[in-house]
Amino acid sequence: MPRDGFRPAQSRLKMDAMTTPSLTERLDYLRGASPKWRERYDELVARLRALEVGARAPSVGDRFPEIVLPDHRGRYRTLTSLLADGPLVVSFNRGSWCPYCVSELESWRAALPGLRQVGGKLAIVTAELGGRSQALGDIAGPGSVTLCDVDYGVTLELGLAFHVGSTLVAVYREFGIDLNELYGGTAGLLPVPATFVVRTDGLVEYAFVEPDFRLRAEPEDVVRIVASIMR
Repeated sequence: MPRDGFRPAQSRLKMDAMTTPSLTERLDYLRGASPKWRERYDELVARLRALEVGARAPSVGDRFPEIVLPDHRGRYRTLTSLLADGPLVVSFNRGSWCPYCVSELESWRAALPGLRQVGGKLAIVTAELGGRSQALGDIAGPGSVTLCDVDYGVTLELGLAFHVGSTLVAVYREFGIDLNELYGGTAGLLPVPATFVVRTDGLVEYAFVEPDFRLRAEPEDVVRIVASIMR
């Protein structure tokens, strides 16, 4: 089991038995759990902001690109087919090794019944290989769709991919996280986690793109946005 900041969020967050923490509260806890990792990540995020990573991603009112990606069973899914029954929430994630992603998808698991009730669907996009993509779907729970963005094709197209840098790649490896093995390449890329709400006409209703991957869109807020579309 990886150490320090890489333990699953649910195993580290102590909470009152009668209280379910919001995603923001979970992420705040993780940010404060390891000062050493916070310092490393602060430096990384500063670099990403300086490079304006994510600035080219689709924004509100843009047409979301027609993506074609395999799901975890190898069946190709298109944006058009996923929008057939209602609006789509598209969540780009680093992977099941990332405690911030795990926390986000645990929160989505609780929010999915509400999303289905208002006519929406969740698609999770990851570049992880070897069946690991299914792990993300398992965390989010039944009703979500996991799409495999092999070699970061779609992520690069949307301007969400960035080079981690050799130093952080080596540090990750020390903690048992081999990005080359996880993603099947030596490019050293990771995605900026992002959340989009796409209307049935293919236009973006909501876009959360934040170079600081320790910040995520709150699922309950996203569900309310989907509900407003369907009124």
